[in-house]
Amino acid sequence: MKTIEFTHQYVRVLTIAGSDSGGGAGIQADLKTFAALGCYGMSAITALTAQNTRGVTAIHAAPADFLAAQIDAVLGDIGAHAVKIGMLHASETVRTVAAAIDRHALRAVVLDPVMVSATGAPLIEPPAVQALVNDLFPRASIVTPNLDEAALLLGRPIASAADLEPAAQALLGQGARAVLLKGGHLPGDEVLDVLAIAGQPPQRLTDARIATRNLHGAGCTLSSAIAAHLALGLDLGAAVRAARAYVRQALQEGAKVRTGHGVGPLDHGFAPVAARRLPL
Repeated sequence: MKTIEFTHQYVRVLTIAGSDSGGGAGIQADLKTFAALGCYGMSAITALTAQNTRGVTAIHAAPADFLAAQIDAVLGDIGAHAVKIGMLHASETVRTVAAAIDRHALRAVVLDPVMVSATGAPLIEPPAVQALVNDLFPRASIVTPNLDEAALLLGRPIASAADLEPAAQALLGQGARAVLLKGGHLPGDEVLDVLAIAGQPPQRLTDARIATRNLHGAGCTLSSAIAAHLALGLDLGAAVRAARAYVRQALQEGAKVRTGHGVGPLDHGFAPVAARRLPL
């Protein structure tokens, strides 16, 4: 048999997150996003959920040692250019992921502090909230909370656009190196997000609101798109802007598609690109 000489490698991104049986959020959304943006996606599942467009009916957490085994199996063989972290149900899970970040010297890490589903179901045990701050904020390149998640992290409501920049700065004060605070839950025709990077002035990112009820998995998609663009070589600010543009188009393309009877998913595959390859 003729010997094949390997010359390239895929751009690789690992998601450490929960599984959404309905396919709209969690690792399913992450893997769809990675593929659509030309990256090779891998997963380590933190928990199984029984869920659909109407809500979450059950959660079954993966044992911590099995989660660690998944991460080590992937990173010890295939490796990753970036990592996205999503649903971490319990404190032990948080500590397991933090140890894996150190063990594998991971650098491009996007933390989406998933705490409440789009339908309002709690997805994290209360003690795990402080563990996220203590163990993962300092290890993440960027943290991407929505308003409800930021309110839980800070212990106070975020009620207006004027509250966004102070809240983002407060999250930096908790140890995050960068924060994308998503303001989509605020009322109005304009959506405002704030990007705060330690040592830099905060950036206000605004767009017209898209009329859609299909928002399930939007946060998962955004954080995984940031991770994909970091893996593709963009700096943090450019990765955030590119990811926001991808999510906006996915929302727009999926707005008129009915999936299930509740909060439907985005159209992740509206314009997929070929797998990106890097020279060995």
